[in-house]
Amino acid sequence: MLDACAQTLVSNVLLGQGVFLMEIMTLIYWGDYRLELKAVILDEQGIKRTLTRISHEIIEKNKGTEDIVFVGIKRGGVPLAHRLAENISKIEGVKIPVGSVDITRYRDDKKKPADSGDLEAAVSGVNVEGKKVVLVDDVMHTGRTARAAMEAVIHAGRPQMIQLATLVDRGHRELPIRPDYVGKNIPTSKDEVIMVELREIDEADSVKIYETR
Repeated sequence: MLDACAQTLVSNVLLGQGVFLMEIMTLIYWGDYRLELKAVILDEQGIKRTLTRISHEIIEKNKGTEDIVFVGIKRGGVPLAHRLAENISKIEGVKIPVGSVDITRYRDDKKKPADSGDLEAAVSGVNVEGKKVVLVDDVMHTGRTARAAMEAVIHAGRPQMIQLATLVDRGHRELPIRPDYVGKNIPTSKDEVIMVELREIDEADSVKIYETR
């Protein structure tokens, strides 16, 4: 337990898998692991510039914005999808629909298959039928999250195409999936952890890499 003074230095951050991290200055205690800050990869301005570049790449690759919808993968992908939509609105003067996808029912480590009656509920906020769906995530790792998200989208409708955008690609792919738009390629070892903080969730913008100790 931490005393009252120490608790003022601690912030709890809830990750996608429901893991709580305790961050004390440059050290993070994650379950039985101690993580030590190795480097700050992107700060607030770095993330802003990166998302601006990705926004232009999306417009260029799709020859405009017709039929594009953004679907953010909960949790970190949702605010990023909204930021990309805002950027494109400023550039092109059009509003891009933004939705979200909850991949819980589609994870391949689930022993019980998803109930067919609940499948469409995984995607909310947008109609994907006949659309160019851009799935947005904060970190791409093994590719299993992206696979689950694509399956959820296909169950919700028949998109014209699906593209992937990620703020960080850390490698270690276990499936033959490659993002169309990458903010930052960060080669990592399996003992390293990438943490993305977003102001909509964490009240700060940064991408940091930690080493396990």
